[in-house]
Amino acid sequence: MTALRDNPISPTVDFDRDGVQHGFLKLPYSRDDSAWGAIMIPLTVVKNGPGPTALFTGGNHGDEYEGPLALTKLARELDVDQLQGRVIIVPFMNLPAVQAGTRTSPIDRGNLNRSFPGRPDGSVTEKIADYFQRTLLPMADLVLDIHSGGRTLDFLPFAACHLLPDKAQQARCEAGMRAFGAPYCMQMLELDAVGMYDSAAEQQGKVFVTTELGGGGSSTARSLAIAERGVRNLLIHFGLLAGELQASDSVKLDMPDGDCFVTSEDAGLLEMCRDLGDTVAAGDVVARVHSLSRTGVPPTEYRARRGGLLAARHFPGRVQVGDTLAVVAEVLG
Repeated sequence: MTALRDNPISPTVDFDRDGVQHGFLKLPYSRDDSAWGAIMIPLTVVKNGPGPTALFTGGNHGDEYEGPLALTKLARELDVDQLQGRVIIVPFMNLPAVQAGTRTSPIDRGNLNRSFPGRPDGSVTEKIADYFQRTLLPMADLVLDIHSGGRTLDFLPFAACHLLPDKAQQARCEAGMRAFGAPYCMQMLELDAVGMYDSAAEQQGKVFVTTELGGGGSSTARSLAIAERGVRNLLIHFGLLAGELQASDSVKLDMPDGDCFVTSEDAGLLEMCRDLGDTVAAGDVVARVHSLSRTGVPPTEYRARRGGLLAARHFPGRVQVGDTLAVVAEVLG
């Protein structure tokens, strides 16, 4: 068997050194405008003695902004003297996508959150995934990946974890999810978990927490405040920072099966008939899709397949065949 080659990414920081370091993950990238160029992914390492390691990431998708904003602020403000352990902060995980404001990388169209475990000799996106898979994730005890809906989805603001075969690990993830302190907590079902960063972290036994904190291709004062409070709550919960959790009463939600998803079989203009947070019953009309081809034809109605809370919706107002129109989550308490 051929040995797996080294990843070409090199850090400009020393992960084992105490103090605050602002640097880069340097990924060589030869291209027309820079023959010996590199993609310089910013990161911060804050370390003070022994203790757990937290790996905090944003910008896994480039059109989601709560993570990049909250983590750049944390990187600037985190006081090393109040810390016990190590925090690795990567606000712009897929930097080319963040710079373009797109979900996927403009270089190779790679969706970083579907590219794990990656390849050290693959595309730019695959190289980033491989570096996290084989270098950063093994260092971490706690992993937080901050997401929102980007340009095509909008969510109730929730922290999330997944059902895992290791129930002790799942309990630790659930405790982290609750400690984050978002208005909602979600036991999350993924439509397609193959190649996800989430799965890569969970398969290594890490405590993994993720979020969906809004959407529409921007952030709000409220969604950013939830993210900022959440990252500090997690550091306190896992013993890296002293202090009291900023408590928030969270409504617990569940996505138990595929009936949660309402999928469009038409292209056209979207009319939402329920708003985020509304209670719906099975059979209720949650959306209509109107034709863009002609007038005088009725819209297609889309109904909830289960009762619960409208937790997500398509954004903005035009849809394609196959788009998720809505997600109805079960309320657990």
